[in-house]
Amino acid sequence: MRMRRVAPYVFVVLAIAAVALAEQPAGLPVVYRFDEVKSKVMRLPGADPKSEEVKAKAGDAAAAGDTVRTGFWGRAILSVPDRACRFEVFSSTRVRLAGGEPGVILFLESGRLEAFFDKFTGAAEERRVAAPGALLVVRGTRYGVETGAGEQSTLAVFEGTVEVLPTAPGARRLLVGPGEYGVFGPKISPRKGAIAPGADERSWRSRGTAALEGSSGLQQGQGPQTPLGTGSQGRGGPSASRGGH
Repeated sequence: MRMRRVAPYVFVVLAIAAVALAEQPAGLPVVYRFDEVKSKVMRLPGADPKSEEVKAKAGDAAAAGDTVRTGFWGRAILSVPDRACRFEVFSSTRVRLAGGEPGVILFLESGRLEAFFDKFTGAAEERRVAAPGALLVVRGTRYGVETGAGEQSTLAVFEGTVEVLPTAPGARRLLVGPGEYGVFGPKISPRKGAIAPGADERSWRSRGTAALEGSSGLQQGQGPQTPLGTGSQGRGGPSASRGGH
């Protein structure tokens, strides 16, 4: 009889413990894993300033502060199990793991990546991605982002919504939804437009920002979104942000 009374309490305790283990506290180190590696992919450990680059292999772990760069033919898929997300890092790209800002799990310094975010019970602020000039906040989203010359970045959203939080004082945030692209940078206020028909995720994976040629003009950030004029900024579509990849 006593065992019957205890059983429900044991079940509740085990359920609470499972939830606690599934959601890693924000204060603990984030663990990264190389799920796939193709050709030349190098990792520079960030914990030791005297350390040298090592060649990454599938199954390797990485830590916050590490820098990962891919060669001309290189490609890697990095997963972050505790944050229910993964990143496909394309060729000629450089990323820093955990960008130094609270909640940032990856900083794109240059090049191109595609991000995949699965359902997550924690706070959206724990899954931020940084690029020069902005933080990207998501929930259940799939998008690609490329940082090119002049630290200008182009974001293409394939599923869900991305909130672009510019780091420049006074700049307005921007919500970019599926089928839209956005442009931002340290000296560029976030703007967005509609992706041209035919410029889908598959073409972006193949050509990057160049696949967005012919997309609509850009609109400014949060608040009444007013189309830009026909001056040089108004014509600043995706071609202006090509990074040469």
